[in-house]
Amino acid sequence: MRWLLLIILLAGCSALPLSPGPQVDRVPTGTLDAASARTSLAALVVATPGRLDGYVRDCADGQACVFGQPWFDTDGDGCDQRSQVLARDLSGVTRKPGRCSVQSGSLDDPYTGTRVTTVSKIQIDHVVPLAEMWRSGAAGWPAEKRVAAANDLRNLVAVSGKVNQSKGDKTPDEWMPPNASYACSYSRIYVTVKVAYGLSVAPAERSALEQALTSCG
Repeated sequence: MRWLLLIILLAGCSALPLSPGPQVDRVPTGTLDAASARTSLAALVVATPGRLDGYVRDCADGQACVFGQPWFDTDGDGCDQRSQVLARDLSGVTRKPGRCSVQSGSLDDPYTGTRVTTVSKIQIDHVVPLAEMWRSGAAGWPAEKRVAAANDLRNLVAVSGKVNQSKGDKTPDEWMPPNASYACSYSRIYVTVKVAYGLSVAPAERSALEQALTSCG
């Protein structure tokens, strides 16, 4: 048992779930409430997702980089969006001396219900994936709007890197947080972003969101 506890501590990510509690409701500022999310979802344009032609996220070696450099400092305060989300979502945050970068803190990961205590194991998820934004309207936007959308704090949530990688570019009909108690909050965030940017929604995607929003208390 001692060895198991040591392994958990060294890994920086607890293998044990957080204490059971009520429905998780940690969402970014500006997220629609459940009733507004349901109404707004019903008003979204329903359309088959477009193609990914022209979508290139990578910015290395002169590639297209259609959503701009990752974690752009949109408000010019010297702190990029990754640092801002970490400072918002983690507890016990310490920063690198003289810098905005977060060097330590603890995350109660809403997607998994586990605690992550190593910052390098934390990633920032775009709740509405950028590839999905591209397919549902962003392909026709000017570059400035895509950069703003990619760095919109309403669409960014700190989560464990492992679960973020498992999600990838999947939409709610393909993937929902393993922590079922976060389904309502996740769907509210998702709908908020779709509405804010006038993005379309696919039939299966809308059905999955409608189902998840029924779990809202």
